[in-house]
Formats: sequence, C-alpha cells, structure tokens
Amino acid sequence: MTSRPAGGDRVRAIYLGSGDFAVPALRRLAQHPEIALAGVVTAPPRPVGRRQVLTPTPVGALCEELGLGPVLSPVRLRAPAALAAIIALDPALVVLADYGQLVPATLLELPHGALNLHPSALPRWRGAAPVPATILAGDRETAVTLMLMDVGLDTGPLLAQVPVPLGGDEHAPELEARLAAIAAELLARTLGPWLRGEVVPVPQALSGVELTRPLRREDGRLDASRPAAELERQVRAYAPWPGTYLEVGGERLVVTEVSVAPSGPDDEPGTLVRQGRGPALATSGGRLILERVTPPGRRPMSGADWLRGRPVSSSGR
Repeated sequence: MTSRPAGGDRVRAIYLGSGDFAVPALRRLAQHPEIALAGVVTAPPRPVGRRQVLTPTPVGALCEELGLGPVLSPVRLRAPAALAAIIALDPALVVLADYGQLVPATLLELPHGALNLHPSALPRWRGAAPVPATILAGDRETAVTLMLMDVGLDTGPLLAQVPVPLGGDEHAPELEARLAAIAAELLARTLGPWLRGEVVPVPQALSGVELTRPLRREDGRLDASRPAAELERQVRAYAPWPGTYLEVGGERLVVTEVSVAPSGPDDEPGTLVRQGRGPALATSGGRLILERVTPPGRRPMSGADWLRGRPVSSSGR
C-alpha cells in the first residue's frame, strides 16, 4: 500500500494509534484537506480467542478497510530501525491517539510537532487508563483534550479541550466511543488553525494532576470491604478489561452487571446473600446485586439463574 500523494501545500503527517479510541480520528485525518497521510504506526497484530487468530489492531483493521498506508507495526517505537522507517517517510507532523508507547524526542521535534488526543480533562487523569479512572472516581464531567506533546507523560501544553458532562451511569466502552467521536471532531477543526500558526499552546495547570497506570487482571477483584456504590462503578469502569470478578467456592465468578441496594440487618461483608430471587454481595456499605454473571466455563447468565440450588447466607429484602 502507498500513502496519499502529497500534492499542493498539504502537510505530511504520521498517525500513531492502536485502539478503538483512535479509529474515528484516523478517518478524519485521512480526509483532511490540509494533510497528506504519509503513513500509520500501530501495534503488531496479536493472537485473539481460543484459536489464537492473529488479529490487527482496530487502527490496523481500518487501514486495511480504507487502503491507508504504509502501515508500520514496530514492537518498540524507540528501536532505531523503527524510528528510521518513520523518518524515511518524511513527516512534518505526528498525530497520536491511544497508541500506548512513549514517543521519541526526534518525532516531537518535527516542524509541526506531535499532537496527542487524550480522553480526559488534563491534567486530571494522565497516563494509560483515563476513561476507567473517570468512571471509577464518579466524576460528573470529563473532557477530550488535544495537546502538544513533550517528553513527559501527558504533560504537554493544551491546544484545545472540549468538556463532556457525565450522567453517572456510563460504561467504559460506551464512554470511550462517545469521547472518540468528539476527539475526531476536535482534531478536524483544530488541525488547520494549528498548522497556520493560529493556536497558542497553553501550559497545563500545576494543580489537580492525577496519574493512571495500565490496568492489570487483579484490579478486577471486587473487594467487599469497599462500599457497594464504589464496586458498582468498578464494574462499569473495568468493562471489558480487566473485567470484574468474585472468588466463590474457589472459582472465579465474572460479574458484568450489578446494581446497589441497602444493607440487611445481619449482613457480613464478603458473604453472598439473597436479594429477591437473585444473589447480592454484602459489602461494608450496602449490597451489590449480581444482575449478570459468567461462571467458569459457562455462558453469561442472570444472577438468579446462577443462584438456583446454591446456599446463601441470608434472605434479602
């Protein structure tokens, strides 16, 4: 595959992205009248599913669909060969979204710099997992930010930011998709003014900084010493990765849908109790009703179906 021909005064740009959040912005960038897409950098294909089928990233799949390229998939962006391959494409601008690796200083120093689309109200929720962190904290507002990258982790000055109100019931995949659409529009309307020198970068605030890290499988464990309301946010925040679960009878019960109810008079945190026809986890504050679960080796089912024939500690309301 070859890149779009440069033509006229269009700026040669490289796009760095891998995940779903990066897909709408790449669509808009590929159509931007002031951009010649010189290439796309994404993570290598990975084995997926029980059959371990080698599968491209969502960005890689979009490149196949639209015939965009060349597509580079280095394991390490900072490897000399990877960096040389990018520089050989003669870019003047980098645009990044949901890529997952730090960008070498060489790419930050291009004539038009390196721009990063980030799904949070920077400086709140820098780092790898801003969308889950937003939901887990119960934030009532987030944002999409376009920033000029520097050598720090999401520390560069802001070019534009769009506030996004939250209803308090968002799940991570739905919120990420919503923010991705806003990010694509933000990039499309800001890029031209940035290239023409009409946008002045604004340093990030020094207060309110929060840093997130990559999520791990063990982060999904539901801890009954925490209130049920926090665990309900955790279930919404950690879908689909790392997911949320309980250890029941030595087995891992995946929990995908929950609600919250008041505690019963005899509840002991950590025990399963009956709530109507279904199960609930007694916590330090309230009950976490297990609306939908997936037992080991079985399909998803309602909590009531899973509970049939199982003893519980007490009757619920």
